[in-house]
Amino acid sequence: MHTGTLMESAPEPFVVDTDAELTEGPVWDGPRGRLLWVDITAGRVHSIDIETARRELWQLDHEVGAVAPCAGGGLVIADRIGFARLDEKPTRLSDVVEPGLRMNDGACDPTGCFWAGTMAFDERPGAGALYRLSTDGSVQEMLGGVTISNGIGWSRDGARMYYVDSGVQSVEVFDWQPGAALGRRRRLVVLPAAAGTPDGLAVDAEDCLWVAFWGGWAVRRYSPEGELLSEVGLPVARVTSCAFGGEKLDELFITTAAHGLSEQERREQPLAGAIFRCRPGVRGLETFAYAG
Repeated sequence: MHTGTLMESAPEPFVVDTDAELTEGPVWDGPRGRLLWVDITAGRVHSIDIETARRELWQLDHEVGAVAPCAGGGLVIADRIGFARLDEKPTRLSDVVEPGLRMNDGACDPTGCFWAGTMAFDERPGAGALYRLSTDGSVQEMLGGVTISNGIGWSRDGARMYYVDSGVQSVEVFDWQPGAALGRRRRLVVLPAAAGTPDGLAVDAEDCLWVAFWGGWAVRRYSPEGELLSEVGLPVARVTSCAFGGEKLDELFITTAAHGLSEQERREQPLAGAIFRCRPGVRGLETFAYAG
């Protein structure tokens, strides 16, 4: 496997929560200098100020799949039943999820809309969908027949949307225009099960994709054409997502999970569930906030 020469530093633990189970969805909130993330099954939304290490925690009474900053302050979340604003407490925006399903990963597009998709608790094929929460608060189903809706990102010019359905072992790309239906769809990367399952992703300033691999012990970097360029190895198997952050957007934050590991695997992977940080040698793109 080609591992490239980008890495400036090896990944090191940045946030270690001993009770974290399914750490996911890291998002850099640049104006506030903080990293956001969720612990899905625990129903927790977290933030940490990078300079002061000040932590905040919002505890929900059900699963939460994704979080994003709002342009006017506060947060928007995709939780078990739909979308909500999160200030001191949740305010419901739209309940769209059918029984037996929950929201999973999500991200904001260049126009400030928030996208998030669903999956069935039993992971049955094709039960989920991908939704868009528009800035006026309306919700549209943008893609059906999804198994495990996961990583979402946009190219630097906004002409392409990258998308992971973990249930089909691939990274896909759509032609994308603001406010329009998803355009031409094609497979960018198709992966054997032995490589791990593609999960969350991030796009860097060179338009390359960084994809986290559940069961793959790594984050891998792909060119816009789908060529494997490099790999960041982790000391834990279940790597869930990644995001660029820091003042210069030159730090890569990588989330991991302990969820589903056996007791022996937990002993062998004591950092499972931690967030790691490294300098990969390339900068990321600015995070888009929800503009609703």
